[in-house]
Amino acid sequence: MSDPETTPGTAAHQKIDTSVPHSARIWNYWLGGKDNYPVDEEAGDAYTGVFPGIVTIARSSRAFLRRNITYLVSEAGIRQFLDIGTGLPTADNTHEVAQRIAPESRIVYVDNDPMILAHARALLYSTPEGATAYVDSDVLDPERVLAAAAATLDFSRPTALILSNILGHIADHDEARSIVKRLMDALPSGSYLSINDGSRGFDPGFEQAQDGYNKSGAVPYNLRTVEEITSFFDGLELLEPGVVSVTRWRPDADASDAPIIAEHGGLARKP
Repeated sequence: MSDPETTPGTAAHQKIDTSVPHSARIWNYWLGGKDNYPVDEEAGDAYTGVFPGIVTIARSSRAFLRRNITYLVSEAGIRQFLDIGTGLPTADNTHEVAQRIAPESRIVYVDNDPMILAHARALLYSTPEGATAYVDSDVLDPERVLAAAAATLDFSRPTALILSNILGHIADHDEARSIVKRLMDALPSGSYLSINDGSRGFDPGFEQAQDGYNKSGAVPYNLRTVEEITSFFDGLELLEPGVVSVTRWRPDADASDAPIIAEHGGLARKP
């Protein structure tokens, strides 16, 4: 196993604030991870007290990502991944799924949280044949992300862009669409875009809990309609079944009757 590369940036100089809940650490808590603090557990428990279904959403989101990556490696032949908004390492991280199938896969993770940076070197190990790298940067600066990722990825070859539960942190929908476009414009034909985000219009309990969370002092996360999520794929070829509840995107054989939840996503190819 080879060590991951880490590109230092703003997070390297930040102190981890354990007095304010952080979305990545709360998500880690809901996924059953241990990389969180009491303030995150309290915020997570307060959220589940209003909407217990958030744990299902978190774990269904991770399962959706696993199925996406499995398709991309096994059927689409993708060997390069740019995963922005990585979050804290848990189970079935992008490189683990990809390199189990194709050890030569190369993955760049991007996040701007100091706790995630601290864990990157310790936990994001690569196979000897492939590579993992960590870029300390912000999705709001796509050109910097791409420049740093180019040290590990060859952008003349098809690459999968992974945006899992990150675009909700960009309040302005037009700005979010612009960022997605700028990132995809830098990737060649045959590349893919995978997006999943919390959706509005399906579960009032989820929306109430999220609105409360956004007022808690944590970084807000904005739910979007399915139509808004679908618009991120404009100009690309959406794979069947399109943008759907993550539980209904090519489900495993034992989960074909999974309920629709307020988390939607899709996978599309750049023509």
